[in-house]
Amino acid sequence: MKNIVLFGPPGAGKGTQAEIIKTKYDLFHISTGDVFRYNIKNNTNLGLLAKGYMDKGELVPDKVTIDMLSDVVKKNIHVNGFIFDGFPRTESQAVALEVLLEKFNTTISGMIALEVDDEILINRLLDRGKDSGRADDSNREIIENRISEYYSKTAILKTYYQRKNCYYGVDGVGEIGDITSRIMDVMSKL
Repeated sequence: MKNIVLFGPPGAGKGTQAEIIKTKYDLFHISTGDVFRYNIKNNTNLGLLAKGYMDKGELVPDKVTIDMLSDVVKKNIHVNGFIFDGFPRTESQAVALEVLLEKFNTTISGMIALEVDDEILINRLLDRGKDSGRADDSNREIIENRISEYYSKTAILKTYYQRKNCYYGVDGVGEIGDITSRIMDVMSKL
């Protein structure tokens, strides 16, 4: 079973690459944002609990997030593996993810991080903002802050997965097919 943590700053191309990897390797793509939206929309117990925190402007506790992910993993354990997109974000979440996967006799195969120069990210997001209508993709200052937040909060994860010898930085600049090829090179080693 191949289980991948797909990481990169906003605008790095995670969503695009996740779809390609998912199809190629028959993996299940778990976006924590999608999991949260599903649980909240469907008024699940976990969704209501998460919404309560979010409505107060608080972070959803790791346990609630892990419980949501556990439900998704359990329902889809028959697949060849998972792509975790947007999770983990902290070392404690990475440890919790390991514990979760151990319950299903599997582990993280690798963290693939798309690496892109900040100015390229900013331009990508500004271009995306023209079509998406997303306010957070239309304002350079907000974009710069999102990128800064990504680096300040995820740098520890790079170190964490490097210590486990399963961190793979991939150049996220170029044509989509070229980036995919670089990712496939990493995937063939996992």
